[in-house]
Amino acid sequence: MNIRSIFTILFLALAYLGNAQWYDPSEYLEGQAWPDETKSTYDRLPARAEGSVAGDVWGNSLRSAGLMVRFRSNAKNIVIRYGVSDKNFGMNHMPATGKSGVDLYAIDSDGKELWCAGRRSFSDTIVYRFNHLNPNDRYHKKGREYRLYLPLYNHVEWMEIGVDDGDYFEFVSPRPEKPIVVYGTSIAQGACALRPGMAWTAIVGRAMDRPLINLGFSGSGRLEQPVLDLIAEIDAKVYVLDCLPNLSLTAWEKYKIKSDQDLIDRVLNAVRFLKSKHPETPVLLVEHAGYTEAGVSEKREKDYAVVNDLQEEAFRQLKEEGVQGLFYLTKEDIGLSVDAMVDGVHPTDLGMMQYAVAYEKKLRSILAEPTGFFSTTLPITQYREPGNYDWEKRHLEILALNKSNPPKQVIIANSIVHYWGGKPAANMARDSESWDKIFTPAGLRNMAYGWDRIENVLWRVYHGELDGFEAKRVLVMIGTNNIHLNSDEEIIAGLDLLVEAIKNRQPKAEIVLMGLLPRRDYVERIQALNLEIARLSEKHRIKYDYLGNVFVDDDGNLKEELFSDGLHPNLEGYQKMSGHLANIVKQ
Repeated sequence: MNIRSIFTILFLALAYLGNAQWYDPSEYLEGQAWPDETKSTYDRLPARAEGSVAGDVWGNSLRSAGLMVRFRSNAKNIVIRYGVSDKNFGMNHMPATGKSGVDLYAIDSDGKELWCAGRRSFSDTIVYRFNHLNPNDRYHKKGREYRLYLPLYNHVEWMEIGVDDGDYFEFVSPRPEKPIVVYGTSIAQGACALRPGMAWTAIVGRAMDRPLINLGFSGSGRLEQPVLDLIAEIDAKVYVLDCLPNLSLTAWEKYKIKSDQDLIDRVLNAVRFLKSKHPETPVLLVEHAGYTEAGVSEKREKDYAVVNDLQEEAFRQLKEEGVQGLFYLTKEDIGLSVDAMVDGVHPTDLGMMQYAVAYEKKLRSILAEPTGFFSTTLPITQYREPGNYDWEKRHLEILALNKSNPPKQVIIANSIVHYWGGKPAANMARDSESWDKIFTPAGLRNMAYGWDRIENVLWRVYHGELDGFEAKRVLVMIGTNNIHLNSDEEIIAGLDLLVEAIKNRQPKAEIVLMGLLPRRDYVERIQALNLEIARLSEKHRIKYDYLGNVFVDDDGNLKEELFSDGLHPNLEGYQKMSGHLANIVKQ
């Protein structure tokens, strides 16, 4: 590095971070299947894979495609600085921002995804500066969650994240849930996204809000056994096999594929092997999406059409064998448009988005995670009340508690129930005595979260809170936090989707859909809405119930003396409605 470069980097860093705190993210990488076994910190395969996988697979595994770091901060300025091994930062068909750059997204307190634009400089030390950020939402001063995507086609040697001295900053641990595992080619690795967050794998990971392991290897996705052996070590949510772009006709001689049957056998072996190790895990086979130049090149069209037909034949054979949990994504499903590729082979950002849309649709079908058009039907996280509890931590506590002590009954609700009592314990309990006396002995698990809306509950159900046990009864009382944001139609649409999700995961449970409690300024509207909720319960042939009669007088007016704030009951209010809830859970 020359003197001028050194002074430039120091000036830029000091200009935006006078007294900086620097943090090393290496212990918090998400997207690694073998975090304790890598030769170098930012590798994708374990060190023991060197020599067993093909040389080009190993070389590509040293590139950090798919690795991501999560952190929370209220900093107005964030600086990322790091070093990479390949100083040719870009390629002739892929810019430096994609090959060697990073990409930063914020997640606001309502779970909305926001992109952060960074000023960047590429030198011996690469520096990205995200300045003048709006660090907080209207709820609190604890900042936001950030997700930092690492370079797609370069090897990261070291990295630091800097914020101003005194700013709040903490890393968020990698999510422990099962990842989507993608085995593919340069397209899966990320070529030729303009920035890491625009690789289709990254887009799908954000859309599904799940960990994703990117095992895309440029020129090297060939369904080879050494790679399959490694993949089988991962306990996945779904295995995606998208290797045909590296197995097209023109590649057969290079990869010693001598006949149609050889290719069919590769597909058969890959699926049979993964299913032998993980019989319950879905496997998704993906066709070659084609070449955008195929319309003017008969040879190019044949190049992908033949292998797609052969893989479809393998899929047919596997289905005839009775293989369960096997799915298929066609070229037509992906539907690349004429402008979807950089060079006729690798996607532009438009092509990446078209890939991602097709993948999300298929994966949601496989995992039974449908969405709708209204905000109430789009599963999403939240971070609205960190002063009282950590939303993600409570989710993990519930998953752990369900595993160690499966509940007999559960109640899904918002702060009204969250802070009533029970476990996981909250930092406040408004009537723990009645909960401990009545509901804990009945095996009722408190799955309520402060500030939750319907879409937050939908996320929680999609992410495992009703999995792994058989409940006798599931009680649902959610939607009051949607009142000021959504129409009655939107609230009912969200509840409709939520009930379907619960029925899918707890088919033997009695589901009780409950009317919303009355609240100040909304008594008449909630009365009308509860009629719609009751009708929805009839549609689903489930039970409807209501705890709110104790909170209104004979004229339908709110009994303010039973509330602390017109929404949350006080101790007397909890005691009055506990008898009705006790009758439900004791049935």
